[in-house]
Amino acid sequence: MDRRIDRIEVGVPLVRTKRQLDLANFCQTRYLATMSTMNISLPENLKAYVDQQVNTRGYGTSSEYLRELIRKDQDIQKLRNLLLDGAASPQGAEANGVYFEGLRNRIKQSAS
Repeated sequence: MDRRIDRIEVGVPLVRTKRQLDLANFCQTRYLATMSTMNISLPENLKAYVDQQVNTRGYGTSSEYLRELIRKDQDIQKLRNLLLDGAASPQGAEANGVYFEGLRNRIKQSAS
């Protein structure tokens, strides 16, 4: 018998169907199978900061918070590399009114 919920109330346990639990367990197992562990040591003030961020920003664990920080750093590095590549590339056409009018015309032609 599948029990379904129409809304979630604060303080009321979430009722899940067996199928939902099976799917959640499968996903968690697949997710954890691709994970490796890294232990880090932090001074107490940094650990307190991480704990505060986890509690106030809605992260489930400190690992989730740190993974997000690492992903953001990866994005920053990618952007930096793109900017450096752009700076090292040959100068393109001047972006003036004529240039943008040409772009508009090309877009109009491709839409037709």
